[in-house]
Amino acid sequence: MTESMIIDLFTESIKTILVLSAPMLLSGLLVGLIIAIFQATTQIQEATLAFVPKIIVVFLIMILVGSWFINTLVEYTNGVFSLIDVIIY
Repeated sequence: MTESMIIDLFTESIKTILVLSAPMLLSGLLVGLIIAIFQATTQIQEATLAFVPKIIVVFLIMILVGSWFINTLVEYTNGVFSLIDVIIY
């Protein structure tokens, strides 16, 4: 296994991590922004008002994109396992 193959594997793993985490992070960010604007306009400073909706939205997004999430992880894992032949020979 050469240096360039290791760098490519590392790059692909970082891309996979970013792509898989993006839906949950962006939805949590969007809900947090909406709730922060709501809290600023109404001057309600309740911590659970910001925390609970973000948790619910992130779980809903996880349920909605779960099959895509699993398929992407399986494709990545199969790619890594296929590199075993390259490492051995």
